[in-house]
Order: sequence, then structure tokens, then C-alpha cells
Amino acid sequence: MPTLRRNLWLFAAICAACYPIVAYQKLEGVSSPKNLPPGENILWTDPGNVESLDFVNGVGGEQTVPQPPFQFVEEDKSGTNPKVKVKDGAGRTWSVKFGPEAKPSVFATRMAWACGFPVETEYFVTRGQMAGARNLKRARSFIQGDGSFTDARFQLRTDKPKYLDSFNWTWPSNPFLGTPQLNGLKVLVMLLSNWDTKDARDRDAAANDTLADSNLAIFQTEGTGGPRYLYMISDWGATFGRWGPGIRSKFNCRDYSNQTPGFVHGAEKGLIKWGYLGKHNEDIVQGIRTSDVQWLLQYLGRITDDQLRRGLASSGAAPDDVACFTHSIRQRIDQLQAVAKD
Repeated sequence: MPTLRRNLWLFAAICAACYPIVAYQKLEGVSSPKNLPPGENILWTDPGNVESLDFVNGVGGEQTVPQPPFQFVEEDKSGTNPKVKVKDGAGRTWSVKFGPEAKPSVFATRMAWACGFPVETEYFVTRGQMAGARNLKRARSFIQGDGSFTDARFQLRTDKPKYLDSFNWTWPSNPFLGTPQLNGLKVLVMLLSNWDTKDARDRDAAANDTLADSNLAIFQTEGTGGPRYLYMISDWGATFGRWGPGIRSKFNCRDYSNQTPGFVHGAEKGLIKWGYLGKHNEDIVQGIRTSDVQWLLQYLGRITDDQLRRGLASSGAAPDDVACFTHSIRQRIDQLQAVAKD
């Protein structure tokens, strides 16, 4: 399987959902993509033979699996979850996240990748050891005195493609409004119960808060005709649990399966009604057509139960959770197929 760099380059090269920079709605702030140089905007590409995709290793493939020994670089204090940066034996740099988001983040990227949406390279490392860990704060309880750790999400850090820290996007302000690709991404967000759908509005509103962040991102590659901008969800950690109201959860199959019967509430005049509740909820649930669901099912509907099981197991799910999540995900896909027929 190709590496993240090659895959995202492929996204740029064979893009099937590319749009020029245009004037779109509700753009605010210097981080808006309206301030990017002209280029192609990429949200989705055809994933090809979905049934053959490797859910164990994902977009990075077997050859990019993190290689020990691991060398501690620094603690990453961004966001709300404990993270550190390390270098592996192959010289690659990784962001290593601990806590309840490690498992769901990895598996969610497999689902998004199989549907054609660009994702970052992620792996779940069951246990390992890093040399030189020191002066730890949030990560202290996850890394032992000898540098050993368990249950970690490794996310590749590379400058090709380049992460555009100064630019971001929002659900209601982007070049893809009204397209099956954007609406399909929203359906996937709801199917995975991803309730933490922060965007550039949240980052810009709390610019002086070191924990303020957006879970959307823009990456840049270079093509023969100029820059290509890859729009993606950069954090899938708040998935596969309870979306609300009240207490939310992550990677909790009891919560996930309990809300599965209320995933789809039906359709009226070609628009789907949803049970989902999340950040910027109205921007996610409104305006999704049965035709958008039909479009997404061309890819989502081809994911096999074996791929789900293998992806879940390699993301750290216990055997009971593998069976539970596989069954509930399939039920949600069945609901989409039923409403798409209507």
C-alpha cells in the first residue's frame, strides 16, 4: 500500500472532486481559505477497489508502520489530550496520542479513507518504549519511568504534504457547499458518532487559548499547475461512542449501539432526518439529500465485515468490541441503504 505522501499526492493527481478557489459564504478571519493563493481544492477522490483496501495498515501501508527504537523529542501541549512527539528507527517523526481517543482515531481514519476522503497516516501501537522521555506533564501517567507505554496512536508528521497551520475551514464556509462529497462526509461523521466537529470558528474565537483548536485542516501539495489544497478532518478521536445529549463518550460500543436505532429518523421531501447531536449540529445535519446518501453508499456500502473486524482489532479493540462495533456499524449502513431507496 502507498504511504501517506504518495496517497495524498494521488489524491491531488487524480482528484474527482476538485474546485477552484471561489467566493463562498460566511468567510471571516485571516485563516479563511479565501486568502490562499489560487489552486485546486480537494475534498475527495475515488478510493478504487474498496473491498481490497488494507484496514489493518490504512493509508500508510505496511511499509510505514512505526519502527522502534523510539526517541522522545518533546511533549505536545496542544489540544486537550496527552501527546508527545517521537522519532522512530526509520527517522520518521510521529505525534503519539494517549487516552480514550487513541483507538477510535485510528479506526475512523480507515473508514474515511475507504470512502475516498483524505486522511493522515495513523497506526495503533499496543506497547512500546521510548528513550529520553523527560519533564512530562499531561503524558506523565501514560509513559513509565523506563519510557514504556501502551495503547498509543501514532500519527505521521511530514512536510509533504504540508500542513497549513495559518489556514483552516468551516462547515458552512468552504468551496464544496451543496456537493455530494461534503454532504457525504457529514453523513460519515454522523455514522461514526463523531460529536467533536470543531472548525475554524472555534479556533479563531479563542485565539489566545492554547487549548483552542479546529478538528478540520488544510494541507498543501504542489502540482504541475500550481498548489493543490487538501481539505480534511484532522482529528477523528471523539467517535464510536454516545453523541449526546448529556454525557458523551468515545469508543464505547454499548453507548454506540444504544444510539444506533435512532441514527436515521427517515426522510421527507428528499431530505434526511437524523438523530445525531454534535458540535455545530445544524451545519452537520441540515440539507442532506437522499441522493447524497446514495452517492456515499457507492463506497461505504462496499466495506466488508471482514475489513471492519480487521480494522477494529488492529486499532486495539477487544474481541467483544470488535463483534459489537461490526454489528452496529453494519446496522447503521443498512439504515442508510433503506432510506436511500425511499
